[in-house]
Amino acid sequence: MNKVKIEQVPEGIVVDRAWLQKCDIRAPLVDYYLRKGYLESVAHGAYRRPGSPLKWQHLVYSLQILGVGVHVGGRSALELHGLGHYAPLADKSYVHLYYKWKLPTWLFKVKVNAKFIKHTWKLFNKDQGDIGVKTVPFGSWDWQLNVSLPERAILEMLSMVPGKESFHMADVIMEGAVNLRPDFLNELLKGCQNIKVKRLFLWLAEKHHHQWFNLVNINDVNLGKGKRVVCKGGKLDPKYLITVPKDDNEQKQPVF
Repeated sequence: MNKVKIEQVPEGIVVDRAWLQKCDIRAPLVDYYLRKGYLESVAHGAYRRPGSPLKWQHLVYSLQILGVGVHVGGRSALELHGLGHYAPLADKSYVHLYYKWKLPTWLFKVKVNAKFIKHTWKLFNKDQGDIGVKTVPFGSWDWQLNVSLPERAILEMLSMVPGKESFHMADVIMEGAVNLRPDFLNELLKGCQNIKVKRLFLWLAEKHHHQWFNLVNINDVNLGKGKRVVCKGGKLDPKYLITVPKDDNEQKQPVF
C-alpha cells in the first residue's frame, strides 16, 4: 500500500467513508492511512488529512462537497455580510445552518470554535427553497460557501424571534438595514410561508422609515388573518396585528 490515493482528499476537507469509497479508498486502506498518520479521525466516521486547526467554515464547505444541501443563514449570514456587528461577544459563536436533508451526526461532534444551530428550509415555498442563497469565498482556496443574501438572512433571523433571537437584536439589525433591495424583497415576501415573520419584518421596516419600504408591494404579500403573538405581554399593533414590546427594556432578552 502507498499514500498516492490519499492525495484525492482535498486539504482542509472533512470526508466520510462513503466519499472515500467512491474514490476507491476502501476500509482496509482507510485503516492503513489512519495508522500511518496520512489521515486523522475528527469524529466517528469523519476524516481529514492532518493540517491546521479546523474552522466551522471547513465543515460547512465539506458538507457541500459531500452533497448535503446546506447554507449559512440567519444572523450568521448577516455577520458574514458585515451586518451583524451589533451581536454580543461570546466565547463561542453560533452558526445557523439551513439544510434540505438530514445533517450527518459527526458535524456536531467535531471540535471547532462554533456551535451549529440547525434549521430546515420550511420558511419558504418548496419551489423557492434556495431563493436568495449565493456563494461567498472563504480562505486561501477561495472556497465558495453557500450563504443567504441579507434580505433572506433577515427573514430567517426574524423566524427565531423571540426564541433564539431577541426582539431587540432584530430591531437594531433592521435599523441598520438601509440598503435592502425592494424588488428582491417583494419576491421573498411572496415566497415566505410564515405569516408572523412577514408581519414583523414589515412592522420593523416601517418603524425605521427605510426608503426601500415605500417600494415594497404589501398588497401582493399574504399576511393572513387574525392576531399573532411575537412578544408575550406586549402591546398589539393595530395595523399588522402582532404583539410588540411596550418599551425598550422588554426587548432586551438574552439571545441564548
